[in-house]
Amino acid sequence: MAGLPRVEREIMEGMLVRRPDLEPCVEGLAALHGALVASYDQGGKLAACGNGGSAADAMHIAGELCKSVERKRPVPREVLARLKGLLFGDALAVHLEAGLPAITLGLNASLKSAVENDASMANIAFAQEALALLRPGDVLLAISTSGNAQNCLLAMSAAKAVGAVAVTLTGPAGGVMADAADIAVRAPGESTKVVQEAHVVLYHTMCALIEAHYFPEPR
Repeated sequence: MAGLPRVEREIMEGMLVRRPDLEPCVEGLAALHGALVASYDQGGKLAACGNGGSAADAMHIAGELCKSVERKRPVPREVLARLKGLLFGDALAVHLEAGLPAITLGLNASLKSAVENDASMANIAFAQEALALLRPGDVLLAISTSGNAQNCLLAMSAAKAVGAVAVTLTGPAGGVMADAADIAVRAPGESTKVVQEAHVVLYHTMCALIEAHYFPEPR
């Protein structure tokens, strides 16, 4: 945490004031932040996946990254210039915000149903989508309270095969997913609901950190 810029360090410190029990997660969260910065600096993206409540968390994360949350996100000047003269361009220039590319695996029902119908191997829909969409330097965040979700594990292998960074957000045990990850963040908690409560704090902090890195001006 000492190596973080001031604004990002203050965000991490603020998390610990609210949730001191998350201190063991700081190292992994900082490593995830570094991976996201490296990815976004080269034009990459984040993909997230999970099951049940963790699938909702994956969608939440993508929503936080694709538009502003706490900070002004001005559209790049070159994009504003290209909007001029386009249909509704003037209005779009006023209302659009810059986004950080993020997607949620598993939302394409046509793809998911086709994979489930056509493939003899179970649980590979996330992996198929990851193989098609991820590129070297991208980041996959796989979320599971147990750390043993088979479809997430398969997606992690597909992501690593194409050169993406595989990150896990799990419960304290970590499971097989944490062992297989490039970066593992293990949240504390003795039950699913408590682990998921910690996940919300951790991924909100992740989103706040990366937003502050690229858009330091408060809204």
